[in-house]
Amino acid sequence: MPHLDLSTDAVTLTEQLVNIESVSQDEQAIADAVEEALRTLDHLTVTRHGHTVVARTELGRGERVVIAGHLDTVPLNDNLPARREQRPDGDLLHGLGTCDMKGGDAVILRLAATVTEPVRDVTYILYEAEEIDAEYNGLTKLSASDPDLMRGDFAILMEPSDAVVEAGCQGTMRVDVRTTGERAHSARSWKGVNAIHGAAGILTRLQEYVARTPVIDGLEYHEGLNAVFIRGGVAGNVLPDECVVEVNFRFAPDRDEADAEAFVRDFFEGYDVTVTDMAPGALPGLDVPAAKAFIEAVGGRVNPKFGWTDVARFTGLGVPAVNFGPGNPMLAHKQEEFVPVEHIVRCEEQLRTWLTA
Repeated sequence: MPHLDLSTDAVTLTEQLVNIESVSQDEQAIADAVEEALRTLDHLTVTRHGHTVVARTELGRGERVVIAGHLDTVPLNDNLPARREQRPDGDLLHGLGTCDMKGGDAVILRLAATVTEPVRDVTYILYEAEEIDAEYNGLTKLSASDPDLMRGDFAILMEPSDAVVEAGCQGTMRVDVRTTGERAHSARSWKGVNAIHGAAGILTRLQEYVARTPVIDGLEYHEGLNAVFIRGGVAGNVLPDECVVEVNFRFAPDRDEADAEAFVRDFFEGYDVTVTDMAPGALPGLDVPAAKAFIEAVGGRVNPKFGWTDVARFTGLGVPAVNFGPGNPMLAHKQEEFVPVEHIVRCEEQLRTWLTA
């Protein structure tokens, strides 16, 4: 079984984690290694839930915070094992998962191992299956089976964020906007109604859409409404009787799911609209004491999160949450994925200050 050395530095620990293959639904080896390493620490209570490992301090502090990261990666793309590149402007660590998000996991493990008397009780969660459908997600399962293990006054999800706080997250919704027509031979097109031509009005509305940019807790979010797929057609000599435009709506976290759906249905009034997928956003929640102290510890800079992350799962339990982790999120899932060594070091130092000051 692979072994993790929690006495080493976070950069070396990142290499060790990266070199344990853990493509989604193949996380047993890495979860076993994480569990084995954490169970040697007497100051933590460790439990295992599938391939999700939870470690908690039980010091009776006035606040509890949660720090979480996923253990899985997307499939390999000729980018293992990890390799370190020395550069004049700062070393890089290359390899699958370095950015998304084993650098963050290494920081979590180092904090769990070395911060034995935090000023806040801490729950560390290293979970499975974030990169695939929500039904497999370790936090989804944990929120259903043991939601108290996810509760706290504040949570940090160590997704790559360029080592800068990204607060909250956008909600996301997908809808099918459908037009119908009547089939006919294309040589006698006047005998039918072309559903694909009918979709022109949908695309025109999307082209004319003006994004809403609400300011929430001082952060400007930017909504987006975009066609992402279009489906239609029967044969090369047949007018299609149906066309579906699949639209993705990224909505600011001041909208709930009902508000988002109402907006989309109103926007496409006159068309058949079917909601196929939806997940709520997460408000920044920066006004709680633990969050204020955290922002101060990391330098005070906060950006809005564009995109959806598992911070929304914490928000759904009433726990304010932010994204904060080493690595550029634009490199996630890329073959050339890497993380700056300086990001790993800085994230660990700043979180250590927050937990001990």
